[in-house]
Amino acid sequence: MTRAITSTLLSPEAGGPVKRTVLPSGLRVLSQSVPGFRTVTFGLWVGVGSRDEPEQLAGATHFLEHLLFKGTERRDALEISAAIDAVGGEMNAFTGKEYTCYYARVLDSDLPLAVDVICDMITSATLTGADVESERDVIDEEIAMHADETSDHIHDLFAEQLWGRSPLGRSITGTPESVAGLSRQQVVGWYRRRYKPSDIVVSVAGNVDHADVVRLVRKAFERHWVTTEAEPAAVRRSSARRVPTYGGVRVHHRDVEQAHLVLGMPGLVRSDERRYIAGVLHGIVGGGMSSRLFQEVREKRGLAYSVFTFGSAYADSGMVGVYAGCLPKKAPEVLDVIRSELESIARGNITPDELLRGKGQMRGSVVMGLEDTGAKMTRIAKAELVYGELPTVDEILHRIDSVTLDDVSQLAADLYKGAPALTVMGPFQEDTTAFTL
Repeated sequence: MTRAITSTLLSPEAGGPVKRTVLPSGLRVLSQSVPGFRTVTFGLWVGVGSRDEPEQLAGATHFLEHLLFKGTERRDALEISAAIDAVGGEMNAFTGKEYTCYYARVLDSDLPLAVDVICDMITSATLTGADVESERDVIDEEIAMHADETSDHIHDLFAEQLWGRSPLGRSITGTPESVAGLSRQQVVGWYRRRYKPSDIVVSVAGNVDHADVVRLVRKAFERHWVTTEAEPAAVRRSSARRVPTYGGVRVHHRDVEQAHLVLGMPGLVRSDERRYIAGVLHGIVGGGMSSRLFQEVREKRGLAYSVFTFGSAYADSGMVGVYAGCLPKKAPEVLDVIRSELESIARGNITPDELLRGKGQMRGSVVMGLEDTGAKMTRIAKAELVYGELPTVDEILHRIDSVTLDDVSQLAADLYKGAPALTVMGPFQEDTTAFTL
């Protein structure tokens, strides 16, 4: 029988060492001990997201995430939630485009319960026909609720415009039509194909002992899944082939009081070493109240209440963009100011003070963002599942400090010269005559 392999990845400044064990099945267990904390966050990450779905299964990953809370061979839906509520814990899940996560935050003494409940959900979900039908209605309500949140929904519409009909361009939840077409057999088949030990990363942070975590996880999985047979190691997603992107203007009519605009273009892939430069650039352009766009659009001209930059990076594609919400009559002027500022920054018109503020903002967000066990759990899980590296906080801060004015200017020129896409939502006719690029 193949033995489990345990190693120490690093000893970060804030907390104890990060340890990693690979069980014979390929299931990976990572933990970081944080002395002085009385809480633990337990996360179980599966390397499957909405972008992995063929078109006929659009929404299946998110549907499955819902269904795993509906019941197992040992617990019904109430017993699953009541078990964590009874100890004052928190439990939830989320589906992304490249992974799915189930997690619980509990007192350190209740870690065995959290491991047992979440692993029970993952390994022995019943996925009954009745549950599939009842949860289908819940997901329809979720899709409708999201569509009503126009400031959020426009980001889905922008992704659809930028990436077209590729899996990255589709909504994580699917559409009412695709969800209606999913059968129990399809969802169960997706579960059996994609939820395998070698595609799962368990990540734990808090007042824990690594050996105890491994023992608890092994016991929980062996109850239903054979974890002593070797499986091929999961292959991290490749960036060898970029996903095509598309520009242009698309206007969506909505009878709402506020216009919503997203102007964006292709960004960096996740493995790009310039991602730290991109973080500094984000702070300069639209990451805070002192950023260029906030000052120009809101403070100086009073054109919009909300304006900010955003970005996302995947294995083989990325995006950068600007969102603004304003009165419909001001939308063309808001767009003109945003375009003008991006063009100015792309020409290298960035001051040393803006560089310092951008670096300081990124430094603060990195350090303060790791002040709880949930953030630490997420960091080490993503390092294993998607990044392939786990730099210390000091190493990250050094990379940020090393960013120069030339670095930021060059990256701005590279990003902002890309073919832009503009998505507009508001009380406008669905044509592109009022908005041009």
